[in-house]
Amino acid sequence: MDHFPTNWGRPRNDAFDPYATYPIHQRPTTKDTFAEGVQRTQQPIVTGTSVLGIMFKDGIMMAADNLASYGSLARFKDIQRLHPVGTSTVIGASGDMSDFQAIQSILDEIVTDEFTYQDGHDLGPAEVHEYLSRVMYARRSKIDPLWNSILVGGFRDGKRFLGYVDLLGTTYSAPSIATGYGAYIAIPLLRAAVDGKQDALSEEDARALLHECMRVLFYRDARSLDKYQLATVTAAGVKISEQIRIETEWRFAEGIRGYGAQTQ
Repeated sequence: MDHFPTNWGRPRNDAFDPYATYPIHQRPTTKDTFAEGVQRTQQPIVTGTSVLGIMFKDGIMMAADNLASYGSLARFKDIQRLHPVGTSTVIGASGDMSDFQAIQSILDEIVTDEFTYQDGHDLGPAEVHEYLSRVMYARRSKIDPLWNSILVGGFRDGKRFLGYVDLLGTTYSAPSIATGYGAYIAIPLLRAAVDGKQDALSEEDARALLHECMRVLFYRDARSLDKYQLATVTAAGVKISEQIRIETEWRFAEGIRGYGAQTQ
């Protein structure tokens, strides 16, 4: 007896002929009703962690590491979680990577459509942010959300933009934003250095600040990696760096006491 309920009502393997060895006119014509059900993402599977974004005097800058985790397994270590949209916008995503790929496809199609109109207009960061908020809220309303938290940043017509949108369609803008674990660990560091001071913050100082925040996250976040990328958007356009490695120091752990085998 077959004790697996999902197999009840299906043909036996010897009748199903998975290797197509039957002549065509003898093959069974049964339908697999189980394969025709509506498929939805019930929970994030392969996920990315924090994305950090800040404003500086000449534009905006984002940082995200290159890790995509399969549960607690550090599975993919070369995933780019920063994506350019047009000539003045970049997005960075936490959450499910397959849903992020779907968002990338949607935005790339929109950018291509705008280009083919040849009317001299394209989408800026504020428009991309508003569009994504509608997409995310529509999917949430269908009980089929895109499981992501997204930062949208850019520089257009002399103005900086940095905004946030999540799987519920929640949106806000601020001079410094972080998703994932960074919303707890990195935000205090970012706000102390950026909020109210973004007009005086140089690109070099912004890069050093994000590097230090990514180092802190690597120490504290079990789903982070010591390799990350920076995206910079200025009047010159969008630039996404190669992998940047974080130099870390772990010898201090030898002196930590109070847990595990080291109780004295």
